[in-house]
Amino acid sequence: MDPRPSPRLLRHPVHLLSLGFGAGLSPVAPGTAGTLAAWLLYPALRTPFPETIFLVLLLVLFAAGIFAAQRTGQALGVPDHGAIVWDEMVATWLVLFFTPASFVWQAAAVALFRLFDILKPPPIRQADARFKNGFGVMFDDLLAAAYTLLALAALVHLCPLLPGA
Repeated sequence: MDPRPSPRLLRHPVHLLSLGFGAGLSPVAPGTAGTLAAWLLYPALRTPFPETIFLVLLLVLFAAGIFAAQRTGQALGVPDHGAIVWDEMVATWLVLFFTPASFVWQAAAVALFRLFDILKPPPIRQADARFKNGFGVMFDDLLAAAYTLLALAALVHLCPLLPGA
């Protein structure tokens, strides 16, 4: 188990970002805490932007995450420290963007994302082993988001009567 980082890290803007504004400091399931924080922040982040601008913003946040995760991993001495949750947050926002806008579908999306992020089915596990540092931290969650979106598309097709489908 990685040692818990000091809350003092939140004083530096790069660490504040990579630790998900503090969500990554959760003593229990920091990745899930980061995902839930992203879900809570999504309406405020999504509302002011047209679709294309929001997708460009996600690309910028992904790139910023590569840099931030790299720096925070170096500061903590662990390249993919469990407290680094910006990867979960950006991936969650991407998933929610393509998810039907009902609570049921969003809850399913968040649960599926956490499942794929934790289980790391192929090729996620291989990518996680191959790519290191900031890019590796961010990339494996992007793959988990892709799995989530495929599973959601199948669910929407199979369950068209659920609200929001």
